[in-house]
Amino acid sequence: MAGPLILLADDEAHITCVVAQKLRSAGFAVATARDGAEAYEIALKSPPALVVTDLQMPRLSGLELAVRLRQNASTSLTPVMMLTARGYIVDQATLSVTNIRHLMAKPFSARDLLKRTIELIGEPASDSAAGDQAEAA
Repeated sequence: MAGPLILLADDEAHITCVVAQKLRSAGFAVATARDGAEAYEIALKSPPALVVTDLQMPRLSGLELAVRLRQNASTSLTPVMMLTARGYIVDQATLSVTNIRHLMAKPFSARDLLKRTIELIGEPASDSAAGDQAEAA
């Protein structure tokens, strides 16, 4: 049985590949998207337990994605982890219209991202309801 669904959105294929493998090996279900627009479509079809998104992406930025997720009833409570360029700051006004719970500067380690994921949504085995939801999706 797969654990909670994590939606990973980044236009850099090597990042999605490495991070998805790390999360899957820890027991999470993972869906990937190449840009914010694709991620939003996936989230509406299968609301994830967590969205991990790059800030700068084509078609729809990570910030725009986070705002849209917050505005949609089925994803309004979904936490978001934002991957940013080192030193990028998201102001409080922007944070107030999103569910961004953590900013992680690139470059980052997949191990650190997994640790933050567990802090935000818990261990895969301990969240059987979300796992059942992800498996049904």
